[in-house]
Amino acid sequence: METTQSAGEISGNVLFYHSPEPLNREQHAKLALVHKDKPYGFAAAGTAVPLTVSEFAPAALTYPVIFAGEDRVPLAVMGLNQQENLFIEADGSIEPNVYIPAYIRRYPFVLANDDTADRLIVCIDRGSDLLSEAGQTPLFDAKGEPTEYTQNCIKFCDDFEVERRRTDSFVQLLKDLDLFELKKAVFQPQDETGAPAGELVTVAEYFGVSEEKLNKLPADKLKELQENGALAQIYAHLVSLLGWDRLITKTMLKQAAQAPAANLN
Repeated sequence: METTQSAGEISGNVLFYHSPEPLNREQHAKLALVHKDKPYGFAAAGTAVPLTVSEFAPAALTYPVIFAGEDRVPLAVMGLNQQENLFIEADGSIEPNVYIPAYIRRYPFVLANDDTADRLIVCIDRGSDLLSEAGQTPLFDAKGEPTEYTQNCIKFCDDFEVERRRTDSFVQLLKDLDLFELKKAVFQPQDETGAPAGELVTVAEYFGVSEEKLNKLPADKLKELQENGALAQIYAHLVSLLGWDRLITKTMLKQAAQAPAANLN
């Protein structure tokens, strides 16, 4: 994997990364990681965050795991309203005992396409407040070589890319078996006594695996999914959908807490 080089041309927009630059020993020689007790402020507006297939099970304990768009990209849903994350606050703190997706943990490093060559290059988000010449953990040593910290970050990005490709294969398998269907997450309003009041409200539409289609697969296909590990990931996704109720409850509690403050202004 290319780590340090002259600045190349990179393409694509990546969630959370505002000023990605190819990691370069000349330009970034003095940069260092800024140690923060609450480092996740950059993700506070991340409503839905990409997941790799190996993360489905741990993520399912906290978030609905859904598929979105034509490419059926797997996402951990972390909020119901745009630019809102119910688990990460603006100050960078994160709710205890929740799974943090690898997509967030790799920041401010990322792999990006190099338009001048058919390869991936290691980049950093130069606009991140986690990087500064006044930081505590240098990216490069006195000889201009990547420090152990930087090498570990690069390996994490490399491993993430391997998992991303595995995820692409997993999604393609589900497409080939025609297992996707459009689903809805709904909310039933209640009155002050807890009785249903009004019609169901749709809070999200997304793609998910159809249990009906899954159950109609031939026995040999189901056995194949079991043996290659895909079936366990499918069930993790299906179980995770129970998490919509948690998100709805958290959203309502947050709105209720904000209402008194709004009335005071």
